[in-house]
Amino acid sequence: MTHGFDKDYWDQHWQQAHAGGPGGAAHPYLAEETSGLTPGTALDAGCGTGAEAVWLAAHGWQVTAVDIAAEALARAARLSDRVRWVEADLTTWSPGTRFDLVTTHYAHPAMPQLAFYDRISEWVAPGGTLLLVGHLHTHGGHTPAEASVTLADITSGLDDTRWEITTAHERLRRVTGKPDPLHDVVVRATRRADAPAP
Repeated sequence: MTHGFDKDYWDQHWQQAHAGGPGGAAHPYLAEETSGLTPGTALDAGCGTGAEAVWLAAHGWQVTAVDIAAEALARAARLSDRVRWVEADLTTWSPGTRFDLVTTHYAHPAMPQLAFYDRISEWVAPGGTLLLVGHLHTHGGHTPAEASVTLADITSGLDDTRWEITTAHERLRRVTGKPDPLHDVVVRATRRADAPAP
């Protein structure tokens, strides 16, 4: 089945599939991949109900968290008033600034997944960090093809004159209550301070 991943899709997703209050722990990769970073400004692109944004704020980051779904943001706002919550379409919205950290966890906007990663990577400040966590494309997997990526596709899109890749993993992760493990791809890269302009 093909998904449009537009506002209507995500509003319905959060109203039905995740009925109930806010909740959920931050993805484990976030703590693992940011443990050596000095907190600064951060953007959580496609924040959902805000677990990662709240975790970052609790660890000293000044966080802007963006999502297209009003329902998700309403739940997220109950978790913390230390995060700037923004309802916006990431395919058209622009932050007007750059961040020390730009991260996204399984966000799927209404544009090709790799183009989305390329778009948000431009919001990383020189010397800053890009952290991408996505669904790894696997044949016969449960994730729609348009919402999954390969590790090679992500890393090949990060020009080594502009980026230093520090993490590039394919991971299997088991989640309580789900019978099948998740196939994840995790990429962390640092924008070179002397990188040429895009």
